[in-house]
Amino acid sequence: MNIQTAINLDDLRRLARRRLPRIAFDFIDGGADDERCLRRNREAFERHCLLPRYLRDVSKRDQSVTLFGRSYASPIGISPTGLAGLFRPDADLMLAAAAREANVPFLLSSAANASLEDALPIAPDHVWFQMYCTSNEQINDDLVARARAAKPRVLVVSVDVPVNSNRERNRRNGFSRPFRMTPGVVLEALGHPGWVLRYLRTGGIPMMRNWKPYAPEGASAGEVADLYGTLTPAPMVNWDHIRRIRDAWPGALVVKGLMHPEDAGEAVRLGVDGLVVSNHGGRQLDAAPSPLDVLPQMRASVGEDLPIILDSGVRRGSDIVIARCLGATSAIFGRPTLFGVAAAGQAGAARALQLMRNEVDMVMAQIGCRNFSELDASYLWTPAPGQPQTTSSTYETAVRPRVRAVQG
Repeated sequence: MNIQTAINLDDLRRLARRRLPRIAFDFIDGGADDERCLRRNREAFERHCLLPRYLRDVSKRDQSVTLFGRSYASPIGISPTGLAGLFRPDADLMLAAAAREANVPFLLSSAANASLEDALPIAPDHVWFQMYCTSNEQINDDLVARARAAKPRVLVVSVDVPVNSNRERNRRNGFSRPFRMTPGVVLEALGHPGWVLRYLRTGGIPMMRNWKPYAPEGASAGEVADLYGTLTPAPMVNWDHIRRIRDAWPGALVVKGLMHPEDAGEAVRLGVDGLVVSNHGGRQLDAAPSPLDVLPQMRASVGEDLPIILDSGVRRGSDIVIARCLGATSAIFGRPTLFGVAAAGQAGAARALQLMRNEVDMVMAQIGCRNFSELDASYLWTPAPGQPQTTSSTYETAVRPRVRAVQG
């Protein structure tokens, strides 16, 4: 299948599965424990229906959004994803270029293989930098200092990895430190010769370049990965770390991974400029609710104006429209663009973004909405009395009054 013949994001997943060995594909595709959270993320969207309005002029439609002082072409973006270079060399740089061409944000992970300093020149208006706080305060301070020097538009701090999760697919495949290329893994990988040749040609496990400055001079990629594993996760991270970053970072600051409305309120009190509501794509707490289900309460907690970006489980343009109706400003996704770049490099990532943009546009026309910014709960179907209630009706009856109360 040519990448341009992919008609939805699942096609990109199938293409990537053909090209990647199981150990790499499962790293992208898998979740924690029984992977119930993965299913829950999708089921949350399936519980909602959009109520179309017809006989409206929708010949012109605008899906642009403004985030932190900049206009983007679509309400979509690329979530931070680590080790993308394992799936295709220079994948992070390809993702940055695809985001630039589509005029959407790319959240470069600190666990990426490309460094912030390498990725930002490719897309200076589109690369945001995502970091984890480590157990070393000096390194935390230096990551923020490097961001100040490089000047990404937005600094994103992920807070939803206090400890490593139980990702059973990775454990079964031997994807752990130290990396074990067992005979079974090698034999299965040989069925994907293109990936094997690239892996060998580029020297094996790619370097995590954001962390190389903190390793001894001459450290190998494996040694840098081991260092990263000793610094993160950092279970001692708390609100004081966010306060310290807020004091040091002059630009837009976003916290990623909060799911409780009280935590959202505390973030606002500390001066955070936006939130990414996320359960880490179902890769951390398998018993966590979907971000879509907690979204109305999160919006009520912070008021109407603070940008809230939805992450986890987004696979269709209708998902993004539904999220907007429930209070999100925009949405991001990570697995689809990883599958795209694994399948066809920058063209594959661009195809993922194009498919989502096209679907958002089509859904807006179908429901009679000319401007993405105008979407609200009135476009969601609310069941009649006696029918099962959904989160859609909850937004109008419980959330919107609370939003007004918060705004006071």
